[in-house]
Amino acid sequence: MKRATLYSRSANATDRKLHDSVSEPAASTESEQATAAEKHTRLSGLIRLIKRPVSLVVLGALLGGIVIWSFDSGSKAPVALDRANVESIVMETLATKSIPSRVTQVANQAIASMVSIRTLDSEPPSDNLISSKGKGAGFVIKDDGTILTNHHVIAGSDRIVVTFADGLESPAALISSQPERDLAVLQPARIPDDLEPVTLAASGQLDLGDLVVAIGFPFGVGPSVSAGVVSGLNRTFPLSGRQDLEGLIQFDAAVNPGSSGGPLLNQDGEVVGVVTAILNPSPSGTFAGVGYAITMDSAANAAGIPPF
Repeated sequence: MKRATLYSRSANATDRKLHDSVSEPAASTESEQATAAEKHTRLSGLIRLIKRPVSLVVLGALLGGIVIWSFDSGSKAPVALDRANVESIVMETLATKSIPSRVTQVANQAIASMVSIRTLDSEPPSDNLISSKGKGAGFVIKDDGTILTNHHVIAGSDRIVVTFADGLESPAALISSQPERDLAVLQPARIPDDLEPVTLAASGQLDLGDLVVAIGFPFGVGPSVSAGVVSGLNRTFPLSGRQDLEGLIQFDAAVNPGSSGGPLLNQDGEVVGVVTAILNPSPSGTFAGVGYAITMDSAANAAGIPPF
């Protein structure tokens, strides 16, 4: 079967075809030659680059890294975090990192909630209730700035000024008081932004020898931190002409005049008591190794906080 032609049989068409068949191969040859020359130039440049010492070092390092990565990723199994590994990591961390002491960690949880209390027309304290005249401590127990302190810190005063941890000073009003428990609740006129109250806890979990931390303003200096242990529980502190304070926590953290009303913290940074008195048979009125705190179980009731 005869194929149909794909071009015209006219003489002009034939001449064009013959011209094209002669000229196209020549053009193609020039293009191929240019491409080959360009490839040769690039290849020669690449060979010269590879032969440079620096290039050889970089290439070798790259290839070596790929080989090592391939070996490690294929051969190493993940390390199991068993007890021995965890203990090893902990010991290494303890040996190489500076970790705050337990006392520091405890104090940091409450120190921002501390207030210094200054009274301008107060009565002097008596019976080793540890407050220098017109000075004491307190701590914030509610978001609205409610402050808990000792009654003897503010007794007989109509003008009370509190200073918060950030330096803000504010007049404060006495909103409730229980002299028989030596507890008082204050409400400041102004409070700092983002004020954080302390965390309260019952004292029933305390045992003899447990760590406790006291924060206050001894001799008006502070906030000052001292640490010790619970040295007795359910103690009684006698008061002349008044009802004895009962159910107290006895501790040996150093406290002095001006520490009254400050918090006594357990090892978790929770307030378990209100620092109130010291036992000192001498007339100096300074710390002799035995301090007393009212339990938060009793203090919470005085502050109108639900029982624990």
